[in-house]
This record gives sequence, structure tokens and C-alpha cells, in this order.
Amino acid sequence: MSTRPFWLAGNAATGDSELVVTNPYTGETAGTVAVPSVEQIEEAVAAADAAAPIVAALPAHVRAEALAHVSRRLAERTDEIAGLITAESGKPITWARGEVGRAVSVFRWAAEEARRDSGDLQRLDTDPAGTGRIALVRRVPQGPVLGISPFNFPLNLVAHKIAPAVAVGAPIILKPAPATPMTALVLGEILAETDLPAGAVSVLPMPNDRAASLITDPRLPVISFTGGQFGWELQRRAPHKHVTLELGGNAAAVVLPDADLDWAARRVALFGNNQGGQVCIGVQRVIVDDLVYDEFVGELVRRVRELRTGDPADPATEVGPLIDETAAVRVEAWVREAVDAGATLLTGGTRDGVSVEPAVLADVPDDARVVREEVFGPVLVVQRAKGVDDAFAKVNDSDFGLQAGVFTRDLEVAFRAHRELQVGGVVIGDVPSFRADQMPYGGVKKSGTGKEGVAAAMRDLTYERVLVLTGVQL
Repeated sequence: MSTRPFWLAGNAATGDSELVVTNPYTGETAGTVAVPSVEQIEEAVAAADAAAPIVAALPAHVRAEALAHVSRRLAERTDEIAGLITAESGKPITWARGEVGRAVSVFRWAAEEARRDSGDLQRLDTDPAGTGRIALVRRVPQGPVLGISPFNFPLNLVAHKIAPAVAVGAPIILKPAPATPMTALVLGEILAETDLPAGAVSVLPMPNDRAASLITDPRLPVISFTGGQFGWELQRRAPHKHVTLELGGNAAAVVLPDADLDWAARRVALFGNNQGGQVCIGVQRVIVDDLVYDEFVGELVRRVRELRTGDPADPATEVGPLIDETAAVRVEAWVREAVDAGATLLTGGTRDGVSVEPAVLADVPDDARVVREEVFGPVLVVQRAKGVDDAFAKVNDSDFGLQAGVFTRDLEVAFRAHRELQVGGVVIGDVPSFRADQMPYGGVKKSGTGKEGVAAAMRDLTYERVLVLTGVQL
């Protein structure tokens, strides 16, 4: 099995060591990737710094065509890339194919946004002092970007780092998760086929500790991080940088009496457990109105038990393994801890190697970790609520605030949810796990700061620069 090269300033390279990538489900080696040396990391940063004015000055059609090329090539290589995602992350192949499709759209939208971004004209003669003046307000890159992506979406979350950066004309150094670097390297290969200048993109797989110099390097003034609570430490280490953080959460789904209970049960069951529950906006807390609690929970347990688990390479599999045995052991321990504290285990919760049987817990103490923290595993916690006031209070009783779902047909309640729930996004009639990649996506509280979503991320990577023209008669 040959070692995959990394991409240093757009060129394939090998380094001073290798990372071995393991298939979580089989335990077999999925591949090996080259790791850059300290000197090569410095070379990548220097190249990004030198390329910054060149990339920023690229015509819109050059940036757009590069992005469109990536979109087309991802679509052409869907089966190959989906298989790679499954091999390195354990994501069921059906979900992996969906991830490739999402990345195809992300790069297509970025190409469209690159062409659309024209700035705004603002007349200044609204006051006497501004007579004969007009302003052009454009957004320009803040500088080269350090993108750090997690293991759970090894293609699409990489796309959400690279595509907006290319669209605005900012060089980017992408550090993929050490557990799942191979898919990002294929994306680097595709980007190398474009006419982007040297230094525009580097994809550098490495152990986390080797990235310390990148976090503090002043030549990388922007950091875009998706991952766990380490993001706050990253922000502390780089206080003078523009840092965007997407740090997950313990997303809640509210089920009210007017909901379609069968639909709600099916959606909560699937999106609390798909991909082994390793989704930032996967359902974790299920807050059910007391009037329909017993009926709904019975249906939910039935739907959870129907989920197909097993080999992620099998298209019928809906729930895959966790990323490694350490993660699976932790999830199993948190379930046992809740039960020991008085919770009722309605189904699941047992571990077999890297897989955990989807669990549903009831009567869980409010201070249990499966309630307060992000489980990032196939665990649902059901809670009773006495009406809308109580349900929404329970949603907000969290240190996180990424997204929430509310199953209701009541338009007034829908707008109230949008007004009152302390989250970055509210989904009515479905689970909080719904995400359209073009919409702004990000949270509040411990869920992070800043936004993903192509246009929103482009704003985060840039700042407004104003040009005032004098002596203009309007």
C-alpha cells in the first residue's frame, strides 16, 4: 500500500514521517499518509504569506472556475471518495455518498458567490458634508487562513474551510483530523489540477501537537476551527487573531402535542444515531410534552430498535461505529453512569468493540453528563415537559446553543421558538440535525462563534474596505 503525499503549496510532497490510518470497523489499515517536517510546515506558511496578494488579486472568473472544477471532479469521483470516507471514518456508505454530494454543492455555491461578490455603492450626499461623494464598500481577505477540520465529516467540513477561502481570494493551509486525512488529500489532489497559484492551498496532515506553531504564527491571521472544546484554548493561544469556532453541542428536539408523532419518532431515532451519533447537531436531548410523552417514547424506542447497525460498507447500514474504541468506551461509561444515578435505560447502551448499540435513556438526572455535555455517540435522553414554557426552558438550560428542532404545526409557536431559543438555528417540523450547506450555520454559548455556510464564511474571512470618491455629481 503506497503512502499518499500531502500537498505543499499546491505540489505533492513527502515528509519525514507517516500517519497510519485505521478503518474503525475492521481495525485494518486503511492507508498511510506522509507527514510534513517542521521545515516543510514553515515552507507552506511562507508560501501562503507570499501568495496572499497574488491570490487576492485573482480575477473572479479564475477563482470561480477553480471552484467549479473541484465541484465537477468530486461528482465524477463520488464512488471512490465515498468509499474512502467509509474506510477511514467508519461512516456508513450511504451517508458517505451523501457527504460527497453536499461537498459538490458547497464548491458550486462558492463558485457562484465568487462571481456575485461585487461590493456595495453608498451615496454620501445624504448630508451636506457628503455632497459630491460616493462610497464603494468591498470586502477583502484578512489574510491567509489556517483551517482545522474534524474527523466526522472528512470531506464536507474540509470543503467548508477551503471553498470560502478560495472564493474570497485568501490562501489556506488545511490541517485535517489525524484520524481521517486521506479524503482531504484527494481534495488537495483535485485542487492541484486547477489554475490557482502556488501557495493558494496546502493540505498538511499531522499530529495535533505539530500544529502548535501554526496556531500562533502571525502570518496566518485567521483561524477557522471545527471540533471540540479545545477551540476555546486555541482562541486563548491566539488572542489577536480572527478565530471562528464551531464546537458542537447537545442538540434538543422538542415534541409538542400537535406534532406528527410517527414522523417525529422516525426522524429523532435516525438522526440521534446515524453515523454513530457523531454529528455536531445530532439529536441528544428529546423534550416531549407530557400530554404525548408515553405514546411518543414508546414509538421512539420501537424506531430506535429498528435501526440497522453493522458493517458501514453495507448500503443497508444506518448506524456505524464510533471513530475508535476509546470513544466507544467513553459513551458506554456515560450511559452506565446515568443509570447508576437513577436513569432508566429503555433500550441499547451496550458496547461491542467500537460500536455502541443505540441507547434511549429516561428519568435522567439533570446534572448527568449525557444531559449536560456533548455525548457524540448514539444516545438519546428523553425528558418530560409541562407545556411550551417548560419545554423551551429545558432547551435553553444548556451550556451549548448550536441548533434546536421543534415538532409543531403551530405557526405562532414556531415564531416564538425562533425568538426565545438560545441557539444559532431553529428547525420547525424536523430534527435540529437538518443543515443546508448554503445557510449560515453556527452557534452561541459553548457551541462557538462565527458562521459556516459559504456566503457567511466568506464574510468571516474578510473585512470591509471603503473607497470614497470625491467630486462625483450624482
